[in-house]
Amino acid sequence: MNSKEIVCLAARYADSKKAENIKVIDLGGLSSLCDYILIATATSKPHLEAVEEEISTKLKQEGIYKTNRDGVDSPIWRVSDYGSFLVHIMTPEARDFYALDKIFSFGTEIDFTAKPKKAAAKKTATKKPAAKKTAAKKTAAKKTTVKKAAAKKTSAKKTTAKKTAKKTVKK
Repeated sequence: MNSKEIVCLAARYADSKKAENIKVIDLGGLSSLCDYILIATATSKPHLEAVEEEISTKLKQEGIYKTNRDGVDSPIWRVSDYGSFLVHIMTPEARDFYALDKIFSFGTEIDFTAKPKKAAAKKTATKKPAAKKTAAKKTAAKKTTVKKAAAKKTSAKKTTAKKTAKKTVKK
């Protein structure tokens, strides 16, 4: 999974715990801080803890771990750092006061509800002709090598015959 898929997955986990006003913002290399920001609103301290725990637990099951976190004791704001993205879970009051939506307005909001499209599997039938072409190329290369070797032998025989003829003429 790439970073975009993971942050959208985290947003869906927050949504499953009834977080509100969830936004995923693609910073697209515009920030040295991270590539994506996930901002979600929790209605109370227990709700904030539940949303944070859901995201953390589910991402761990996917093999994705936090590199850092802040606000462990805060009743209004938690931040989890996953390297390529940050998760901000805030109460409505904290979200209004700190206005992260405005601070990161230079980024592009992503629709996290859309599941990523899986790449279509290639049919094996398309691979077989490619293998035949390779085999045909190898066969042609072998024929060319054989022809060159035969030509060298013929050339060597002619050269030897010419030398023998010259020696005979000299005697």
